[in-house]
Order: sequence, then C-alpha cells, then structure tokens
Amino acid sequence: QVQLVESGGGLVQAGGSLRLSCAASRNLNDMGWYRQAPGKQRELVAVITTGGRTNYADSVKGRFTISRDNAKNTVYLQMNSLKPEDTAVYYCRANSMGIYVYWGQGTQVTVSS
Repeated sequence: QVQLVESGGGLVQAGGSLRLSCAASRNLNDMGWYRQAPGKQRELVAVITTGGRTNYADSVKGRFTISRDNAKNTVYLQMNSLKPEDTAVYYCRANSMGIYVYWGQGTQVTVSS
C-alpha cells in the first residue's frame, strides 16, 4: 500500500511563504499538488515528472515552485507571495506506471489578508 504523507501547511499572512512536503512510501512517477477551496472543485496546482519537467496552474506561475528529491521519494511545493485566494486544502497526488493514482490526506493552507 502506497502512502503519501504531507506536511508544512499552516496560517500565514498575505505576501508570506510556506513550503509543503510530501513523502511517498516508495518511488512513484508523476507527482504533484492539487488544492480544494471551500465550495470549489479540486484543481491542479503543479506537477513534476520523474525527469523534472514541471507544469503549473496559471494562477500560481511565478509564485510557486515544485521540486522533487527522487532519492527521498519526496516532492516539495515552495509557495511565495501567498494571497488569500490561495487558501485551500492542498493534496499531494502521485501515480504509478500511469495507471494507479494515490492521494495524500491533505494539509490546510490559510492565507490571511
């Protein structure tokens, strides 16, 4: 059973920074972050392939950076210049062999104005 363990969420003022981490119990393929705000659908934030290719939602480009450490089976999300609209539960997502999809339990990020 694959486990994804997230950490790093919290409360921060607008303009501040947070760093999320997601540690997987084994090596996986594409890894990424999604978020879900109250009353809204879950949306992609950023994704990174095993080879390091990245893709970002337009709303976070230039502010968020996704990275991974394959030796540690860990993906990170550095979030800078945070805005109140970034407030959401952030979920780590990973896939294996392009078939199996795994989700973390979610971590709350709250940005106050």
